[in-house]
Amino acid sequence: MHRTHTCGELRIEDIGTTVTLSGWVQKSRDLGGMTFIDVRDRYGITQLTFNSDDDETLRSRARELGREFVIKVTGTVIERSSKNAKIPTGEIEISVSNLEILNESKLPPFTIEDETDGGDDIRMKYRYLDIRRNPVKNSLLFRHKVTQEVRNYLSNLDFCEVETPYLIKSTPEGARDFIVPSRMNPGQFYALPQSPQTFKQLLMVGGMDKYFQIVKCFRDEDLRADRQPEFTQIDCEMSFVEQEDILNIFEGMTRHLLKNIHGIEINQFPRMTFDEAMRTYGNDKPDIRFGMKFGELNAVAQHKDFAIFNNAELVVGIAVPAAATYTRKQIDELVEWVKRPQVGASGMVYAKYESDGTLKSSVDKFYDQADLLKWAEATSANPGDLILVLSGPANKTRAQLSALRMELGNRLGLRKPDEFAPLWVVDFPLLEWDEDTSRYHAMHHPFTSPKLEDMSLLDSDPGKVRANAYDLVLNGNEIGGGSIRIHDKDMQALMFKHLGFTPEQAQDQFGFLMNAFQYGAPPHGGLAFGLDRLTAILGGQETIRDFIAFPKNNSGRDVMIDAPATIAVEQLDELSISLKPVSK
Repeated sequence: MHRTHTCGELRIEDIGTTVTLSGWVQKSRDLGGMTFIDVRDRYGITQLTFNSDDDETLRSRARELGREFVIKVTGTVIERSSKNAKIPTGEIEISVSNLEILNESKLPPFTIEDETDGGDDIRMKYRYLDIRRNPVKNSLLFRHKVTQEVRNYLSNLDFCEVETPYLIKSTPEGARDFIVPSRMNPGQFYALPQSPQTFKQLLMVGGMDKYFQIVKCFRDEDLRADRQPEFTQIDCEMSFVEQEDILNIFEGMTRHLLKNIHGIEINQFPRMTFDEAMRTYGNDKPDIRFGMKFGELNAVAQHKDFAIFNNAELVVGIAVPAAATYTRKQIDELVEWVKRPQVGASGMVYAKYESDGTLKSSVDKFYDQADLLKWAEATSANPGDLILVLSGPANKTRAQLSALRMELGNRLGLRKPDEFAPLWVVDFPLLEWDEDTSRYHAMHHPFTSPKLEDMSLLDSDPGKVRANAYDLVLNGNEIGGGSIRIHDKDMQALMFKHLGFTPEQAQDQFGFLMNAFQYGAPPHGGLAFGLDRLTAILGGQETIRDFIAFPKNNSGRDVMIDAPATIAVEQLDELSISLKPVSK
């Protein structure tokens, strides 16, 4: 028997018990006649004591132990003379009578501590060591808890978990596919799924009624802190439902997670249309934990001889609470921040709303107190606030001000990780115009149902057609999105037509789905949560990497196993693949 107890289990009531523990050496301390070893496993740390009066040979062996040696010890639980209130086992220690080294360890390339000296790259290369650290270990255990709560909630509502294929057909819509060559079908390829979308719709045609799957998905796209080439979705679909049914079910699931994991109760999630979100916050996933709503200033700023505002499509501002005390240096730093290429603003105007009710701006030459008071009214500014104003093309300016608002939210400590502010964003556009291809693309995907009252606009003004689509937003992050689907063959064919597919292309790519719709497809809809992002936000973070056991780096590489990698010429020949030389 390697252990009778874990290293986080023993307490003061276990004194006198003979136990066996196994784990890794966290650290050792030699104090003259006594040697102390901290042994660690997944469950915690227990202090071991070796007394030279009992067995000098045993103590001598203990002094040879290095960090991360794997050991097995047997001994008696005794009361610890110098107690450690910071750990659950801090009232006891083990007086060791037998020590066995199960495996030695090289000196790790970084310290296995909560606060480590290892940078991101080295910890990614030795991820198996990084997982021994509490922050990573606890993040993975937290992910497990979230996953179990999701399964419990959905299973109790009669959802059935069904696996769908990983080797599917490549489609032209959405992000780039990862492609898998077929040896048995030379010159032909599978794709790894970006989502199980069409398969879950086929399950609804098959009468499965309520489906879910916690499933790996794949997108060959550029990476960032909250995106990996492979990611996990909580994928769900329901039959005989309307949008309200789906919002209620998955709002309930999110409330269930917040209550069971954090003890937080939220009664009802606010709802906001896409147009309102863009107008008020400049993006479709607003963080509503704090204010700084947009105030449009065209009507009160384009009547004077200030050409920058007069020539702008949009003049818009926000009021930064209690920031009228900012120095010129602080404001200049914000100006430089919005002028960075990542944001792209050409400049910024400001107005300080002093505590005495007067306003002083960077454009006092053009605007008087009456004008500036109208700015304050439009941005809901109060005395003591700082009004910041951007101008230019409407969509770009909203995006720039949104980035500034989020940056200020971080700097002012308004985006608190232990506060949770969910909301639904609804009524998305069905289509969006793509300048590169000069055609409309589906904002969500080609299977999203348009609102019936907007159908007449499909031919005359397709950009104004709204979709039966909805996103669930939490703390400024989209954690889930979905739609009511098209379930009628003719409407699906019409949608493909407006997306630029010829009838032949539609049949080639999606004929299997359109054919299935001829056999009694029920009204259906669904939603998919991003499990990685959801778990990170519930865990108080916005970077998903620590909640994934073996993540890729920002170049899409697994530096631990060194993948992707070249393969043998013989394998390429089997797959009928000939590679062109890579130019250097």
